[in-house]
Amino acid sequence: MIDKLEMFLAVAKERHFGRAAASLGITQPTLSAGIKQLEEQLGVLLVFRGSRFGGLTPEGQSALIWARRIVGDTRQLREEMRATRHGLSGRLRIAVIPTALTWAARISARFGAAHPNVGMTILSRTSVEILQMIDDLDVDAGISYLDNEPLGRVTTVSLYDERYILVCGAESPLTGRDHVAWSDLAGHRLCLLTSDMQNRRIINRNLIEAGVTPQATVESSSTVVLVAHVLEGGWITILPEDIAAFLSKGKPLSLIPLDGAGASHSVGLVAPWREPHTPVLEALLSEARRMAAR
Repeated sequence: MIDKLEMFLAVAKERHFGRAAASLGITQPTLSAGIKQLEEQLGVLLVFRGSRFGGLTPEGQSALIWARRIVGDTRQLREEMRATRHGLSGRLRIAVIPTALTWAARISARFGAAHPNVGMTILSRTSVEILQMIDDLDVDAGISYLDNEPLGRVTTVSLYDERYILVCGAESPLTGRDHVAWSDLAGHRLCLLTSDMQNRRIINRNLIEAGVTPQATVESSSTVVLVAHVLEGGWITILPEDIAAFLSKGKPLSLIPLDGAGASHSVGLVAPWREPHTPVLEALLSEARRMAAR
């Protein structure tokens, strides 16, 4: 039953039988047979299908909630039994908003020092993708905004408040100033994160509140690309101070605090709402709480 539920989750996620089979490392006929057997066991049709995937039936939508819960509980049981036998081991998968990747490295370093038998995979994703990946059991936790857009039912640990810094090159007329107001950015060439990023939505709102039209001549999902454009000359960008300091270190760039309109936002660890958590995830949450308390 667990294997069949794993197949069902893969189909619901990929919305394509071929991709779902490939993600599980099995053939498409094996996947189709597994879904059919699950439907026979449950006595309902879960997936509309003809020559291709046609979506989940209403019963399939209800079963999806149960499947996630059952598979999640099964994985937790395995983790707890493994921890009982061998101590903390395995691999943690964490999805992180691009502006918090430096904090992900801090958590990884501290957690790895305390638990050397646990590996870590860190993925850069948008805040929306992070929540979906947690729901789909594709990651164990995330690092994202906590207080700007709805999170749903999750466990959170606040790590820091995001404050914004203007990054500009030597040729910028803003270089040399002690601080810059958001309203001062009107007319300057901006390079910013793409609109699917929550950071960009926050920056857009701050600019609008300051009376500035939030237009960017260059957009990217990568903070590295933004800073590289500032280095090439002619652009300025806005980043949280931690990632701005990391990317600008040793480069001929100026970091200028932004003041005036615009509030800071809390960023922290986001984990599934589950009591108890797996031993490895509980250890990660404990490490995040220790970091937040410093």
